[in-house]
Amino acid sequence: MFTSPYRRAGHPVAGPATPKAALNGHDLVLRYGGTPVVHGVSLALEPGRATALVGPNGSGKSTLLRALSRLHRVEGGRVTLGTPGGSTERDAALLSARQFAREVTLFSQSRPAPQGLTVAEVVAFGRHPYRRGFSGPTAEDRSAIDRAMGVTGVRDMAGRPVGELSGGEMQRVWLAACLAQDTGVVLLDEPTNHLDLRYQIETLDLVRDLVEEHGIAVGVVLHDLDQASRVADTLVLMRSGRVHAAGAPVDVLTAQNIREVYEIRVEVVVDPRTGRLRIDPIGRHPA
Repeated sequence: MFTSPYRRAGHPVAGPATPKAALNGHDLVLRYGGTPVVHGVSLALEPGRATALVGPNGSGKSTLLRALSRLHRVEGGRVTLGTPGGSTERDAALLSARQFAREVTLFSQSRPAPQGLTVAEVVAFGRHPYRRGFSGPTAEDRSAIDRAMGVTGVRDMAGRPVGELSGGEMQRVWLAACLAQDTGVVLLDEPTNHLDLRYQIETLDLVRDLVEEHGIAVGVVLHDLDQASRVADTLVLMRSGRVHAAGAPVDVLTAQNIREVYEIRVEVVVDPRTGRLRIDPIGRHPA
């Protein structure tokens, strides 16, 4: 189980009094082959806030997240760490892989299931940026690994071979490895995929824990608009490689915006009890 329940009830959580961006994309242009897929998009991920990227397939949201993590080549613009325009802002491309991995971690959609290793050994991969040569794990490494396994609910299977795990269990193991990396910026690409309802909600709870309790800057790609609205402080709605709308979820996820981006009619209401958005797509066979 994760360490704390979901507390936001759909209401934005106030960030720091003077939020400073931890990871920034400036006028990013991204391509696959010769085809542009992201067109001059700027994005700032701030400490203590969760930014959710949503949009239809092919809108460029996962590509943008991979560019922020330096896994997709930037054709135009740049990615920086630190305060925009400030003396501490650093070009991410100039950092070594080890330096960057100590500040930013990515949970990607596709990860292999390594054979012959236990859950604890896979989670320990997250400590690789801190290793020195062939030295063994330090007390700090062991503490980070144990903490990550605890909050993702995999501690009880630490000794199990990962080859015996289900897809959802393996998803949580890789998430634990990312958290063991212990960075100030966490990027998550579809973290609720392959998870049953309980672990979908607990993954969203974990995102809020990272933001509220640890001041982490979180960027997360989600397909489910309801999940995005309940986890995000800032929501970025993308269409055809551009930002269609950005801001608070209640301002971005309007019926008009969703209709324009997804080409489907929806009804959007605010639950009077919880304050959460409720998005109801209207298909050809309404109930």
